[in-house]
Amino acid sequence: MARKTTARRPDQVHHQPDIARAAQLIADPSRARMLKALGDGRALAAGLLAAEAGVSAATASVHLSKLVEARLLTMESSGRCRYYRLAHPDVSLALEALAVIAPPLPVTSLRESSTAGALRRSRTCYDHLAGRLGVDLLESLVKGGLLAGHDGIHRPEESVRDGASGYGHDVDYRLTGTGRDALARFGVDLDRLPARRPLIRYCVDWSEQRHHLAGAVGAALTARLFALRWLRHGSSPRVVHVTEAGTEGLAGTFGLRPVD
Repeated sequence: MARKTTARRPDQVHHQPDIARAAQLIADPSRARMLKALGDGRALAAGLLAAEAGVSAATASVHLSKLVEARLLTMESSGRCRYYRLAHPDVSLALEALAVIAPPLPVTSLRESSTAGALRRSRTCYDHLAGRLGVDLLESLVKGGLLAGHDGIHRPEESVRDGASGYGHDVDYRLTGTGRDALARFGVDLDRLPARRPLIRYCVDWSEQRHHLAGAVGAALTARLFALRWLRHGSSPRVVHVTEAGTEGLAGTFGLRPVD
């Protein structure tokens, strides 16, 4: 008697990721500029994204619809305006990883040069700090004994890029007892951080080629810096500036002296 087989339900089928389709969506220069503008996790209006991409409102609408359909972006309406944001932190992580191997864009104006310099100095990577300020902050946490497990230097030959211990997980950063106490004094309540998100994670910073702090702690620490008004957002998306109070506070709390 022939063995009876049971059909596998569609949700039980494990499909391979369609990398080519994702790459095709990001590869368009206009869509890439929109995604980069949304890299700090905030929602931006369609008109601002059109201006960032240098395209008309109608063209921007077509691009944004494709990104929403592919679940790279989400859209919400407020009156007659539409606002877009990255659908998930992993979208920002993928963009940051691509930036590590991407060739630099040509600089054609003084404005582009100033923005590029500001992004390298201090920016947000979704909801945590990046750029020179971000990697210097992680380094200061390691030197101060708040973090342990690595020195913050990116060594491609030692990094794991596949399996369960993949990118962002292959280095075992961990909070020390000193770190937990220091964060609590600083106003970061570890018990209230989302359990579904890794406590400590890192990104390879594309401009510095070192690690900056991500994960739930990286996000909470950045949010606290903004709440204290030690940081403020710049006029260009993702750009962050250290305030006068932040210069004093970062030095006194973390031994960090931002370079402007």
